[in-house]
Amino acid sequence: MKTLIYSIVFPILFVLTSCSSAQNQTSVTRSADVIIYGGTSGAVTAAVQVKKMGKSVIIVSPDKHLGGLSSGGLGFTDTGNKSVIGGLSREFYHRLYQHYQQPENWTWQKQSEYGNKGQGTPAMDGSNRTMWIFEPHAAEQVFEDFVKENGITVYRDEWLDRSKKGVSMKNGEIQSFRTLSGTTYQGKMFIDATYEGDLMAAAGVSYHVGREANSVYGEKWNGVQAGVFQHGHYFKKPVSPYKVPGDPKSGLLPEISSEPIAENGTGDNKIQAYCFRLSMSNHPDNRVAFPKPEGYDPARYELLLRVFDTGWRETFQKYDPIPNHKTDTNNHGPFSTDYLGKNYDYPDASYERRREIIEDHENYQKGLLYFMQNDPRMPDDVKKEMQQWGLAKDEFKDNGNWPHQIYVREARRMLGEDVMTEQHTLGEKPVSNPIGMGSYSLDAHNAQRYVTAEGYVQNEGDIGVHPKQPYSISYGSILPKAAECKNLLVPVAMSSSHIAFGSIRMEPVFMILGQSAATAAVLAIDNKVSPQKLPYEKLRAVLLKDGQRLEL
Repeated sequence: MKTLIYSIVFPILFVLTSCSSAQNQTSVTRSADVIIYGGTSGAVTAAVQVKKMGKSVIIVSPDKHLGGLSSGGLGFTDTGNKSVIGGLSREFYHRLYQHYQQPENWTWQKQSEYGNKGQGTPAMDGSNRTMWIFEPHAAEQVFEDFVKENGITVYRDEWLDRSKKGVSMKNGEIQSFRTLSGTTYQGKMFIDATYEGDLMAAAGVSYHVGREANSVYGEKWNGVQAGVFQHGHYFKKPVSPYKVPGDPKSGLLPEISSEPIAENGTGDNKIQAYCFRLSMSNHPDNRVAFPKPEGYDPARYELLLRVFDTGWRETFQKYDPIPNHKTDTNNHGPFSTDYLGKNYDYPDASYERRREIIEDHENYQKGLLYFMQNDPRMPDDVKKEMQQWGLAKDEFKDNGNWPHQIYVREARRMLGEDVMTEQHTLGEKPVSNPIGMGSYSLDAHNAQRYVTAEGYVQNEGDIGVHPKQPYSISYGSILPKAAECKNLLVPVAMSSSHIAFGSIRMEPVFMILGQSAATAAVLAIDNKVSPQKLPYEKLRAVLLKDGQRLEL
């Protein structure tokens, strides 16, 4: 069986994650003013900012590829109002614009043939010299250029020892942390820029997993939201969930939960579904056939056939075009690439368990593609169109053309000095001490697929509420409570309710918050204070000087 390489798959030596395995390695200590854990887009912008401010920095990345989702298939950028994207985040999109001004980078189509469609704006914005839609390898090259140009030290395939001995604390501060290779990383300030919030959790910082009840923060759109359909990702016509249609005794079809639906507004441990954002191609010379996964079982996709039987034909609406006859393919419809209900334990799971979850997601999604392209029961029109597509041959070449990063839409969320809530994002409450802005809709994907009281199958959790205008994000939302940790900043798994995070969780925002976190870390070192005690006006002045957008 072919060995798969993932963003969070690791050498088999490390699967057990035991203390003894770490101690048996050669002991090495590496030091810098600021230690950043993670390989996401936010990690890279944070490191660039530290260097620009004259301090030493090390990126300790479990990932081999830098950029997280921004280089992992999410090329059809979720931006919202682009005018609030500033600083290094905007520089990233400017560099992509420069990349696509070079004729040699239009390999499989002419630039004039590209439709230039973005989310509410042209993909290529000539007036602002930004490119919002891009290929994964182009994005990864920008991150690598950032690292090279700024002389940033990166140690890859380095996994935090998440045992109780993995993080050394003294007087409420992280002194160092250890990786499974046995290496120790010492610093004055630390930044957790992982999607999962692993360093934050290992340091003993409080966090939440799942959906809060609406009563917790006085929200409307949190918790269970059965019967709320704000996108097209639900069953629009009645579909039986049973193996024998209409017969409960026959048992449920695969991919449907038997758990009764809870009352709306109820909190639970469920998180929005994950998927892989695929880079697909319909160019005959740059596509490879969708592989048939090991253990392929067409029966698990029976529910999709029933959707087609209702006349549904929105299959290709989220095959969003990126340059060179490729897509950023995302979930769309009632039964698609989102793998509902199979990620609830991912945030707190061991590395070994996470690997199992990722492989399960990959097999589900590969099986879905193979089914749609090959099963004789598929509608002829959909099957014929589907057979024009394959995985892009020139993307993710070291991983069988499959993305190296699963879309962790949400995992742990810190319970910090401030908590961003629905009211902040919708402009109903003021935000103090802003360090960046967001503007995208409160966008949560489905969390479960259940049987209704009427005996039909339905999805739940898909929310899309649009803010009236861009909103600020508070400094306190990337800070742990001072009593828990005084030298850590958390710009990705930041402090937010589930539904507010649905808007904040966009890649441009993670880059913005990464830069702001790094600025605060350096200023805290210079002023010999904790980030919690850093005078906001000092932080604000530097953020504005560096092009961050803080408020309307």
